[in-house]
Amino acid sequence: MKPLKLKLLEIFLLLSLYYACVVAKEKNQQTKRTYIVHMDKSNMPESFIDHSLWYDSSLKSVSESASMLYTYEKVIHGYSTRLTAKEAETLRKQPGILSVLPEVRYELHTTRTPEFLGLGKSSAFFPTSNSMGEVIVGILDTGVWPELKSFDDSELGPVPSGWKGACEVGKNFNSSSCNRKLIGARFFSKGYEAAFGPIDESMESKSPRDDDGHGTHTATTAAGSVVPDANLLGYASGTARGMASHARVAIYKVCWLGGCFGSDILAAMDKAVADGVDVMSMSIGGGISEYYGDTVAIGAFTAATHGVFVSCSAGNSGPMPSSLSNVAPWITTVGAGTLDRDFPASLTLGNGEKYSGVTLYNGKQLSSSAVPLVYGGNASNTSSGNLCMAGSLIPGKVSGKIVTKAVKISVEPATLSFSAQYEKKSYTVTFTAGSMPSGTTSFARLEWSDGKHIVGSPIAFSWT
Repeated sequence: MKPLKLKLLEIFLLLSLYYACVVAKEKNQQTKRTYIVHMDKSNMPESFIDHSLWYDSSLKSVSESASMLYTYEKVIHGYSTRLTAKEAETLRKQPGILSVLPEVRYELHTTRTPEFLGLGKSSAFFPTSNSMGEVIVGILDTGVWPELKSFDDSELGPVPSGWKGACEVGKNFNSSSCNRKLIGARFFSKGYEAAFGPIDESMESKSPRDDDGHGTHTATTAAGSVVPDANLLGYASGTARGMASHARVAIYKVCWLGGCFGSDILAAMDKAVADGVDVMSMSIGGGISEYYGDTVAIGAFTAATHGVFVSCSAGNSGPMPSSLSNVAPWITTVGAGTLDRDFPASLTLGNGEKYSGVTLYNGKQLSSSAVPLVYGGNASNTSSGNLCMAGSLIPGKVSGKIVTKAVKISVEPATLSFSAQYEKKSYTVTFTAGSMPSGTTSFARLEWSDGKHIVGSPIAFSWT
């Protein structure tokens, strides 16, 4: 009888597994997610007098309970809604439907830049006329911190007459936050809240207010006003300004603590075109996909037909092949660069050996007497101590001492001798450290000097 019992047990287990798979599949079919429905406007049946009625009819044909999160009229014709996978598949088969795309969540990807690029006031890129003041730059990001001097409007004339935008109010943001520089601000959260539930306003502001800083950074980099005597902790003093310092700024907050959702981004792009922006800037991105399935690419294509210049970030990934974001040919894809700015500091040991590094120390002047050194990794209870991260060091072990990250760089050979012009030489750069977490990225700068000229090379390396 034992073989029969064993056989029955096997059958029972197989049936249980099959039932679990069926239940999981059924549950997956009933789970709702956000879809963006792209309609063929020219295919609207004559029985409808308005596109919104057509949209609503198409949606109600597959789900009586579903409602539209947004309707889109500029960058695409269509709407976004919450559907099950089965409902979405049924909707795809309807006439007049171009696509039903599952929503994608996107991620967020300096004062010296203009001079470093040779774009001074005399450059053709920065004309002396006031025509730049007629350009409106729309920033789709995490919002804005309007109190910054970079949004001062004292040198600007009236808001361009073609502007149709608004200054939406909400937590920590009122209508007076906008001016002749920051001429508009909106926020888009329906897609985010459909996925994650209502925004926790104890954690972030349901308004154009920037609780992250990323959006304020990108907005001021693009079009911040001239701010003299700017500095970072007393370092790098100079004049801060955006690349188009007299352009107007319009903010479209689409990114929240949980990310940036495609339906919100598309709604912001749609509204930005309707508002009258001339430039649309997005430092956000997702993975590589076909253009017809890429929300940003689709929106940017139609925005371009309305005369809007669309600029997007290339992303933070790489340097592997196919690691860029926003690569559609009608988008200007902007990669990160390096500046000729450094914050050098030298360290002399008791034996006379000298080391070069960087620092942003702005405390009291150190005494000329020797100060103890301590490696951050030996003064911490966490793996981030070797990077001197905030809160990672034990105060009693580092107080009154110089804390190092213990990364040593050596170059071999240390001197290069050339006998002819354009002659090429090779050298080896070696990085060593006591212990670094896998995936940690470090930055450095290598300089060669003949006593008169300096050739510098920025370095970035990742520990594995």
